[in-house]
Amino acid sequence: MTGEPRPAPQYGEYATPEEQQEIIRRSGGTPVLPVAPTPEPVATPTASASAVPDAATPTRRRDRFITVALLAYGLFTVVTTIPQLIDYSSFADMWLQMAGIDASFTATAVGRAWGTAAALIFAAGWIASALLSWWAIVRGALSWWIPLAGAVVTFTLVSLCLSVPLLSDPAVMEGVLRAG
Repeated sequence: MTGEPRPAPQYGEYATPEEQQEIIRRSGGTPVLPVAPTPEPVATPTASASAVPDAATPTRRRDRFITVALLAYGLFTVVTTIPQLIDYSSFADMWLQMAGIDASFTATAVGRAWGTAAALIFAAGWIASALLSWWAIVRGALSWWIPLAGAVVTFTLVSLCLSVPLLSDPAVMEGVLRAG
């Protein structure tokens, strides 16, 4: 298509507003609308820059809304979970009760250290997701997936931190073996 000439216009389809008004004037008619100067075409610096959709398109607005909603839900989850993680002994006892394991968590010092580490990782994971999402939105890239991926990575790391004290507590392991 690059070597083919442009097809001849029909019915004024390629005419600028000024050309349309001139034809109307020459044919004896009166112009309907005042002629506004047409803006000069703006050259894009690169072909890839023109491929990026406008940030105001409905797709981008939807993407931003979903991203912000996911980040808000994540922030709520982080803020409400951090106090539970810091009080790891209560968290572990509640988890054992919900799992139907008749045991009590006894490694409180180890639990406090790993619970605090999990809380810090939880907060850092949300902050990293929020910053990366903001960066993607500013660049005009899709960002809805960033909070989801950040949650998966963060939850995996937090789960590992929460498992260490449970698995290292002899009383919990004895209760698990009795329940099984």
